[in-house]
Amino acid sequence: MKIVLTYNLKENDQTKPADYFSEFDSPDTISAIIGALEKKGHTVEPINVKTTNLFSYFKNNRVDMVFNIAEGKNGKFREAELPAVLDYLNIPYTGSNPFALGIALNKGLTKKILKSEDIPTPSFQIFKKLNAELDPSLKFPLIVKPNLEGSSKGISVSSVVHDQDSLYRQIKDTQGLYKQDVIVEEFIEGKELSVGILENGASKILPILEIDFSPCIKSGEYFYSWRMKEYQGNAELGLIPQFHCPARLDKKTEELVKSVALRTHQALGCFDISRTDIRLDKNGTPYVLEINPLPGLNPTESNFPIMAYAAGMKYEDLIDAILMNASERSRLN
Repeated sequence: MKIVLTYNLKENDQTKPADYFSEFDSPDTISAIIGALEKKGHTVEPINVKTTNLFSYFKNNRVDMVFNIAEGKNGKFREAELPAVLDYLNIPYTGSNPFALGIALNKGLTKKILKSEDIPTPSFQIFKKLNAELDPSLKFPLIVKPNLEGSSKGISVSSVVHDQDSLYRQIKDTQGLYKQDVIVEEFIEGKELSVGILENGASKILPILEIDFSPCIKSGEYFYSWRMKEYQGNAELGLIPQFHCPARLDKKTEELVKSVALRTHQALGCFDISRTDIRLDKNGTPYVLEINPLPGLNPTESNFPIMAYAAGMKYEDLIDAILMNASERSRLN
């Protein structure tokens, strides 16, 4: 099978904010996926979506399948750009369609869907203007985030606020830097969990990953900030969370968390793969923070492969499972 791997490559551009390229993939990730696909007997051509005229390329080259990890170029629907082009040209691809990708990148819209499906998610408010009045039902501490970003962009220790002065200061800073609406939601104290869904003929819920931030006291960071993700494992900075997979949960709680993740995957209409980030509060309620239909696939650093390894899979088997499910879905459509 001839496969085109579509991606965005991380860049080193000092003129951009430090987290500007954090959604994009490293050369190591791209090489690992190419190697996994070639090991399964496929021919692979990598395409950087930033430097390629996509319409021209796909109209003039034969492609059996696109393995898509691209975040797109720009805008609030950027993750949906490439799948929309491929749908228009009737070319099959891995992962979710433009609809699911467009919704999932919008935190506020995602949470509205979750609430309509009775899936627990922290209470929230969207701030389009700095001087909007805070909803009095929201309880501090609150966390301030850009509404249309992934990979913890715009999230730092200062994002968690405990009073109105710091809240509006953080909203102003976030709006100023990211030029978009800001979402403010109740910060859930509790256990950080991540749940992977892998469709391989049927929806497979991978072993739950627990991220323990208690060893990170030195850093002052106790949740997945951008800095935590970018420098994870740096002992000098104190960014050394511990991973437990399977998570340290009793059976009843485990099944509840898995059910919430699967319902989230289905509510957003995801295909092939997704990762749902959850906070389990002190009462055992699993609150969905967000869902990522394009989770990172770095073989040594990304959370999704860690969960796949805990399920007994090899990296090439994970990549092949994503590909085969997309192929079967394409055949049936």
